[in-house]
Amino acid sequence: MKTLTQELWFNTKKKHQFINITPEVESLVKKSGVKEGLCLVNAMHITSSIFINDDEKGLHQDFETWLEKLAPHEPVSSYHHNVGEDNADAHMKRQIMGREVVVAITNGALHFGPWEQIFYGEFDGCRKKRVLVKIIGE
Repeated sequence: MKTLTQELWFNTKKKHQFINITPEVESLVKKSGVKEGLCLVNAMHITSSIFINDDEKGLHQDFETWLEKLAPHEPVSSYHHNVGEDNADAHMKRQIMGREVVVAITNGALHFGPWEQIFYGEFDGCRKKRVLVKIIGE
């Protein structure tokens, strides 16, 4: 069995941001030499997310609007978590968008459906955070 474990690091310039990380993950799959297996992509911080969806600007704006309705940043006093911090909403947004994805590897490539891409979702940015990529297979 072959394995590859690598971390990707992000330090966004915006508090909220969606980044398509598919090319980086595809590069790691190729580097691993795995032809048939699984690829785990996992956000290693509690205010960031990994998810799969379409790389379409309007959809990402819709996510931002929807998430802000579900877990608004203001008023920060409405959250119990915000003691010395103002990121409780970021924890909620992460919970909604998810912590990780697992994608099958078939014939040495990520086995996606139409339009699927892997995204890093940042909800409390402007600081260094990491994503784990773990690839296993034959």
